[in-house]
Amino acid sequence: MELFVERGFARTTVPDIAQRAGLTTRTFFRHYADKREVLFAGEDELPEVVARVFTQSPNGLSPLEVIVRGLQTVVAPRLEGEHSYLGVRRGIVNSDAGLQEREAHKLASLGRAATTGFAGRGLTPLQAAIAASLAVATYDAAFNMWLDADGTASFADAVTTSAETLSLVASWPSIDTGSRRQRRATPKPATSEPASPLR
Repeated sequence: MELFVERGFARTTVPDIAQRAGLTTRTFFRHYADKREVLFAGEDELPEVVARVFTQSPNGLSPLEVIVRGLQTVVAPRLEGEHSYLGVRRGIVNSDAGLQEREAHKLASLGRAATTGFAGRGLTPLQAAIAASLAVATYDAAFNMWLDADGTASFADAVTTSAETLSLVASWPSIDTGSRRQRRATPKPATSEPASPLR
C-alpha cells in the first residue's frame, strides 16, 4: 500500500508491487486477481461476519438494536488496531473512481448479507431490505466518523452516535417546519369562480 501512497494508485503497476514485496509477478497473481484486490483482501469473509451479527443477537431485539449490538460486538473488535491502516486505505480508495465503485460493491454485498439475516429473523422482504439499508448506512457513517476522529473515539462510540442520529432523523417532524407553517398561514386569494368538481 505504500506504493499507492507514494505514486498514486493509477501509476502503480503489479510488477512494482511484486518487486517491493520481494515476489515475482506470477506469485502475486496467485494471491490477487489484480492490484485492486490488495485493498480488498478479506472481502470474501464479510458474509460470515454479517451472519455472526445475527446468530449472536438475542431474540426480541428491534432491527436497530440488532444493528448496533452487532457493529459494537462483532465488527468493532475486527477494527481494533487498524485505524491508521484503514485511514490510509480510505484516502487511496477516494482518489480513484474505479476503487470507489469497488468499495460500493463491497457495501452492496454487506447489504445483501444483512437482508438475508433480517429475513431470517422474520421480517418481510421489504422490511428486511429497508433494515439492511439502515445497517449499511449506520456502519458507513460510523466508520467514517471513527476515522475522522483520529483515534480520539472508539468505533463503538461512533456506532452509538450514528444510530442515535438515524433515530433522530427518522422521528423528526419536518425538515422544513418553518416553510410549512408559512405556507399554512398564507391565505389563498379569493375567487368568484364556481368550484370545479375536479378541484
